Amino acid sequence: MTWDASSIFALLPVALVILGTAPTVTLLAQFLAVGLHRFSPHHRNCANLTPRVAFILPAWNEADVLDHSIDSLMRIDYPVGAWRIYVVDDASTDDTPAVLAGAAGRYPGSVFHLRREAGGQGKAHTLNHGLRHILDDSWAEAVMIMDADVLFEPLTLRRMTRYLADPEVGAVTAYVKEGSYPGNFVTRSIAFEYVTAQAAARRAQNVLRTLTCMAGGAQLHTRENLIDIGGAIDTSTLAEDTCTTIQTQLLRRKAIFASTALVWAEEPDSLAALWKQRLRWARGNLQLTANFRHLWFHPRRFPGLGNFAFGAIWFSVVLMPFFVVLGSLGLIGIYLSDAQAAWTGFRAVWSFTLAAYLFETFFAFAIDPETAKRAWLQGLLYPGLISLSLMALGLLPNGLEAIRGFEPLVYGWGALSIAAGWAVYRLDRAGLRGWPRNLLLMLVGYGSVLAAVAIAAFFAEWRGLELKWDKTVKSGKARILK
Repeated sequence: MTWDASSIFALLPVALVILGTAPTVTLLAQFLAVGLHRFSPHHRNCANLTPRVAFILPAWNEADVLDHSIDSLMRIDYPVGAWRIYVVDDASTDDTPAVLAGAAGRYPGSVFHLRREAGGQGKAHTLNHGLRHILDDSWAEAVMIMDADVLFEPLTLRRMTRYLADPEVGAVTAYVKEGSYPGNFVTRSIAFEYVTAQAAARRAQNVLRTLTCMAGGAQLHTRENLIDIGGAIDTSTLAEDTCTTIQTQLLRRKAIFASTALVWAEEPDSLAALWKQRLRWARGNLQLTANFRHLWFHPRRFPGLGNFAFGAIWFSVVLMPFFVVLGSLGLIGIYLSDAQAAWTGFRAVWSFTLAAYLFETFFAFAIDPETAKRAWLQGLLYPGLISLSLMALGLLPNGLEAIRGFEPLVYGWGALSIAAGWAVYRLDRAGLRGWPRNLLLMLVGYGSVLAAVAIAAFFAEWRGLELKWDKTVKSGKARILK
């Protein structure tokens, strides 16, 4: 067979449709790998180990949450005197100093207030101020980097430190669960998202022996690992937690997700606040994609991080909205030349998407049934009612007749859903809340909002906007929801 330009051009839309399924295929593969987690070798060298741990909490105007967090940390099940809490006060202008003075008085010798008189540079700079103090002293054998609002369950620290018995392990992260009380539709959507992105995906990454990100809310490092990555957190990116994860593994040390080590955090309760948080994360990932461009898909030079599986996981997240747009363009391209072939392609793609959605959703419910009890609706509606309707439409034998005249809208919904997600965010930002906002979010899908954020991050980086670490405002709503 000879290939000419017209043949290649005719196959291009088909290739785009196939490429558009990349994020779905990659996530499904990770869920399938979760079943192997119990056989993963990272469990073999665990032992009861209780090193001296320094907790470091960056804080800027955190008076509403610090008391609760510190009291929670002081109730953990760990040898007395083997942990200390260092709160790095980033020139707070509220009652944070007074709250810390009270905590230091309640727990003398266990709670330390490190004040920065000139702050505002962001989380990484604040952490580095504390790390200099902690690493200058020989007391700490391990350091827990966390957020000021995070609540630790009593056994969480033990369930993390036991992995440090393996000398190849450099760092361990916990399962951060959404714990806002009473919560709303947005926070419960985040709760379900965290099941898929952490409890499932990071279990799979344990199996693959490469971790994309250790949660900044609970990231435990050995002293040696911190020193070897430079004794400081990278300040050139907005995703400092992901950066330390990659740096750890570049040292040929393991980064482990401790699936039974649970911590709870308050997450954004509006799309406006969510957008600000996720834009920071997405921009940080783009910065790291460029900063570590030498390692992608170079398995011989960088075993683990450089292999195809890790690269596929990374880019399926970073480029997710573009895969979706390309898939939509491919279907429309096929439709312009062959309406029947476009319908066949549509049915194939959306039927596969439906099968993956059902498997992943109910598997996620099985992985974390506690979250499923309070976020089952958000889990079922994660793709949005419109997308779910299109999945069902693909199963109908006469579905083509049902969409006659609306084919471009139906085939292009993947791309249009991203614009719709952005529109719902803008309405939320303008003050639309409660059931009207929730109804629109149910229709469009929470995932569409995240895709819109990812595209906004590309524009922000392209425009060279200031690397500003916009703090997510917390109000003390976090609870251990058990």
